[in-house]
Amino acid sequence: MKKGRLIYNTALLTGSSLLMSCIAMAFQVWLVGRIGSAGIGLYQLVLSVTNLLATFAISGIRFAATRLVSEELGLENTGGISAAMARCLWYAAFFGSAAAAVLWFLAEPVGFLWIGDARTVLSLQITALGMPCISLCAAVSGYFTACGRVWKPTLIHLIEQLAGIGLVALCLDFAPVGDIEKSCAAVTLGRLAADVLSLVLMLLAYYSDRRLHYKDRAEGFRLTGRMLKIALPLAVSAYARSTLSTLQHLLVPRGLKAAGYSSNGALAGYGVIQGMVLPIIFFPSCIMSALAELIVPELTEAQVQRDGPGIKKAVGELLKLSLIFSAMVSAFMFFFADHLGLAVYKSTEAGYYIRILAPLVPIMYTDMTVDGCLKGLGQQVWSMGINIADALIGLAMVWWLLPRYALAAYIAVIYLTELFNFVLSMLRLRKITVPL
Repeated sequence: MKKGRLIYNTALLTGSSLLMSCIAMAFQVWLVGRIGSAGIGLYQLVLSVTNLLATFAISGIRFAATRLVSEELGLENTGGISAAMARCLWYAAFFGSAAAAVLWFLAEPVGFLWIGDARTVLSLQITALGMPCISLCAAVSGYFTACGRVWKPTLIHLIEQLAGIGLVALCLDFAPVGDIEKSCAAVTLGRLAADVLSLVLMLLAYYSDRRLHYKDRAEGFRLTGRMLKIALPLAVSAYARSTLSTLQHLLVPRGLKAAGYSSNGALAGYGVIQGMVLPIIFFPSCIMSALAELIVPELTEAQVQRDGPGIKKAVGELLKLSLIFSAMVSAFMFFFADHLGLAVYKSTEAGYYIRILAPLVPIMYTDMTVDGCLKGLGQQVWSMGINIADALIGLAMVWWLLPRYALAAYIAVIYLTELFNFVLSMLRLRKITVPL
């Protein structure tokens, strides 16, 4: 396995992720001050539906592009990469356009009947226009991950983020202070403009890179069939998991209202945990998420070349690193939770929930690494099956417990579903790596 390339790309992706996370955190703090915790809660509800449609738009193509290109590289058939990517881009364009049409025409019923808040309709319609950008960028990003040139999409994402912040701030200047419907729409409009910019830059980078590194053209073996075999099962399982996750998020404010919260109070309570606390909890996870992403093409190439000892060694080292790092992060967040809540949000409530969730950090972070290893070894459908079961349990618990125990129940749901997912994923990884 190309250990040097993995270390270099991990360091690059981690450094850029830390930078972008710092920028995003600072922007999130500003946004909380600008639109309030209720506005953040409303925006999180829009994001929950957006993420569901984005899952449909992507339909497994990011991972399919990474694995397909990695297989061609492992087989030393670089001429087949262009043909593989042509299929991936057509696939992405089709599903991105379909997701846009669905969200555009169903924005009103989703906003009124599903979310139960008419103030989300305008934001949903704006978000629909960005779906093709999301899917096409996902396919190109998968290509660069497989080729080991992650600096290109990393630079583009940084430009997108900085431009997005400026565009969101500009759009919010036209939204009346205190009007959370128009404020939420302004945020989504700024994000849409950033998505369009990202797509233009990503396609320019891809065609330039392809001409530079892969000039030869050749048809790989059964590329369309291989792409569909990878993408479609992953897409179907992702649909199920994302739908269940979206339903779970939409039920949280309703459950809080049933527990006695006011409408804005329910949005604020949900916004504190989902929009304020969890971003801090996941802030340092960029190291583990970078490893989880970059290990996929490395393990795929090793699997194609039947390098069993290399696979076992790499997986063991990654898990050890993940546990050590996440344990240190967990201890820091637990002991300094109050300081973090006050320093970042000027909120003692945020610090209280950071301390409660801090012990779960080792499970959350290590599960990211395990998930990346499973995908790299072709176990993506099994991994998504675990995620679907996890989401089903979470949905049932939110529906049953939140009206009785409010936010305490939501914390319990997060703990139990994360533990369930981690245990099953670890058992599966152990089963497929022990015989190697």
